[in-house]
Amino acid sequence: MTDPIRDDLASIPRYVPGKAMPEAVKLSSNEVPYGPLPGVADAVAAAAADVHRYPDLGVVALRDALAARHGLDAGRIVTGTGSVALIGHLLQAVASTGGDVVYSWRSFEAYPIAATVAKLRSVQVPNTADHRHDVDAMIAAVGPDTRAILLCSPNNPTGPALTAEEIDRVFDAVPESVLVVIDEAYREFVTDPACPDAIERYASRPNAVVFRTFSKAWGLAGLRVGYMVARPEVADAVSRCVIPFAVNAVAQRAALTALEAEGEMRRRVALVTSERKRTVTAARELVPEVPDSQANFFWLPLGDRAVDFAVHCERRGLLVRPFAGDGVRVTIGMPEDNDAVLEALRAFVETER
Repeated sequence: MTDPIRDDLASIPRYVPGKAMPEAVKLSSNEVPYGPLPGVADAVAAAAADVHRYPDLGVVALRDALAARHGLDAGRIVTGTGSVALIGHLLQAVASTGGDVVYSWRSFEAYPIAATVAKLRSVQVPNTADHRHDVDAMIAAVGPDTRAILLCSPNNPTGPALTAEEIDRVFDAVPESVLVVIDEAYREFVTDPACPDAIERYASRPNAVVFRTFSKAWGLAGLRVGYMVARPEVADAVSRCVIPFAVNAVAQRAALTALEAEGEMRRRVALVTSERKRTVTAARELVPEVPDSQANFFWLPLGDRAVDFAVHCERRGLLVRPFAGDGVRVTIGMPEDNDAVLEALRAFVETER
C-alpha cells in the first residue's frame, strides 16, 4: 500500500515551546509576568457559562473593535488562533507550485514550518553580524517565484526592529505581486521612534500584510487570539483557509475585555521596557555583543555555549530558551527574575575565563 503521508513533512523541525517546570522561573516563552489584565478573568468566567454554544463564526464584535481601533474597514481584518496560525493560512493562500517565501534567519521558528506545510520553498537570508535583518540581501533574494517576503519586527528571537527606512526600501524594491508581510507580534514593546507602526504606515499599500497578537502585551497567550490586516482581497482569501470557529467564544470575550484595559496594558509594557533597558545594559557588560531589543526579551549571542548556559540557568531554577549553536533568548520578567538571570550570566562568564 502506498503511504499517503507527504515525504517532505518529515523534514520539518518540530516547534519547540519554551520549557516549563514547577517552581522554576519561566523566562522561556516571552509571556508577560503580571497576570491577566483587569476584567479578563471575570469575562472568561462569564463566557464559560455558554461554552455549549458555538462562538460567533465571523468574530464580528472583535473585528469591529479592532477596525475602530485602527481606523480600518472590518473587511480587512482576519482573526485566528494567534498570529502564528494566520501566517500559516496566508502562506497556504498564496502558495503555488515552485513558489518561494523569503525571510531572515534566525527568525521566528514557525516560518519554515508554515512554508513547508504550504509547499513553498524557504529562502533563508542570514541575519547581519549585529543580529538584524539584512534588508538588502533579502531584497536581492526575491525572485520571479517569490510569493511573499516576511519581515519580523521586532525579530524573534534576536530582538531588533526594522526602521521605517528599511521597510520603505523593501516596498520600493519588490513588485506588488510579492506580499510584504510584517509580523508585529511584539509591536507594543517598541520604543524606538525610527521603528514604525506598520498598520499606520503601510495599511494603504496593496501588497502589505500586517500581523498582530493578543498573546504578548495583552496577556492572552493561553487563549490564542491573533489578527491580520490586509487589503480586502487578501483578507478574504486567508479567511477561506481559516478553520471554522477558530477563535473560541471565551477568547473572543477575553480579547474584547483586554482592549478595554489598554491603559493598564500600556502601564505594564512601560515596566517591561524599563526593565529591558536596565537588564540589557547590564548584560552587555558581560557579553558585549548583546543586540538592542525592541521586544519583551533579549538575545545572548553565545553560539556553541547556548545550550550550556541554558543548563546552567536551569540548575539555578531559571528557564531560558536556547537555540543550539546560535544563542539564548531570555524573556524580561520581574526585576528579581532579571537580577537572577544577570547573576547566572555573570557566574557563567566567569567560569569560562
